[in-house]
Amino acid sequence: MTTITAKIQIYVPDHDVEILESTTSAYRQACNWLSKKIFQTRVLNLANLNNLYYKILRETFGLKSQMAQSAMRTVVARYKSAKSNGHKWSQVRFRLPEYDLVWNRDYSLNQDVFSVNTLSCRLKFKFEKKAMKRYFNGTWKFGTAKLVQKFNKWFLHIPMTKKFAKLKLRNVNHIVGIDLGVNFLATSYDSHGKTTFFSGKQIKQKRGQYKALRKQLAKKQTASARSRIKAIGSRENRYVTDVNHQITKALVERYPRGTCFVLEDLKGVRKSTEKVCVKNRYVHVSLAFHQFREMLTYKATMNGQLVIIVNPAYTSQTCPKCEHKGKANRNKKTHTFCCKNCTYTSNDDRIGAMNLHDKGMKTLRGGTISA
Repeated sequence: MTTITAKIQIYVPDHDVEILESTTSAYRQACNWLSKKIFQTRVLNLANLNNLYYKILRETFGLKSQMAQSAMRTVVARYKSAKSNGHKWSQVRFRLPEYDLVWNRDYSLNQDVFSVNTLSCRLKFKFEKKAMKRYFNGTWKFGTAKLVQKFNKWFLHIPMTKKFAKLKLRNVNHIVGIDLGVNFLATSYDSHGKTTFFSGKQIKQKRGQYKALRKQLAKKQTASARSRIKAIGSRENRYVTDVNHQITKALVERYPRGTCFVLEDLKGVRKSTEKVCVKNRYVHVSLAFHQFREMLTYKATMNGQLVIIVNPAYTSQTCPKCEHKGKANRNKKTHTFCCKNCTYTSNDDRIGAMNLHDKGMKTLRGGTISA
């Protein structure tokens, strides 16, 4: 099963804004109140929470029956998520207005209108349809959505699930090795010997500007400066996410169905920053490699393609022609590769992509893959 989250804008008339704001505000207050109780008691069982706090949530915050149930599930999910991510036990706080909506209870959505339950009545709104057309063909399952307000606009985040047939190894007809980096965000090398570079110069400069601005604001140590730093961080995350979307979309559209994309396992990339110059450490550690992998995986699955992960050992030090290995083969300062055995020379990112392509070939011949 493949799940993606669609983010669409909801067009709310001025006369209905107050109703939505009061609903999301009450929901947030209820979540914070319940979060404090859970933090104190450590009770995460929904049945027990329902017995203890259901009536209080309805009477104190004016929530309807389904809203009270949703609030409990929302808070419990946040605590369980924090626990599974290895965070220490601490009180979860809901700072922004939000409202979790259960499909066909709290909300419904068709090609023409978005309908949502509020504290006072059920409201219907128009929404941005362009990005949603393909999801109304009856093959997608809509999940619990989240209604949020940002920059005085309303958005609906909807997780949608669909089962796609997974590409089988015997049906792979094209292999593409993809090397991820800083100077080139992605470098691909395919079965036809063609190399494609996706430059990272612009994003590197942009992130450098954000870093310098944050450093400048941090010196002021004021509330407005801290608020500004937070806003900049959010903007930078959106920018990086958009870049990853563009590159992964371009890769999926560039190659045909039956293509297998080969990525290296970069789980230990953060530890490797210990060997990176301090002034360049932020750029290396903050690259969203995992996000890139997740985006490419679900897009490839939807397009009849496959993504496999291979061991990254020696991908940048091995000559793809004679297989000679050695650190001396690669010059990091000039971003070049020159084999000390056969003198084959090329861009070091291209070499990485070529070796990943070769590892992909060997992995597929072996008949086993890493998901």
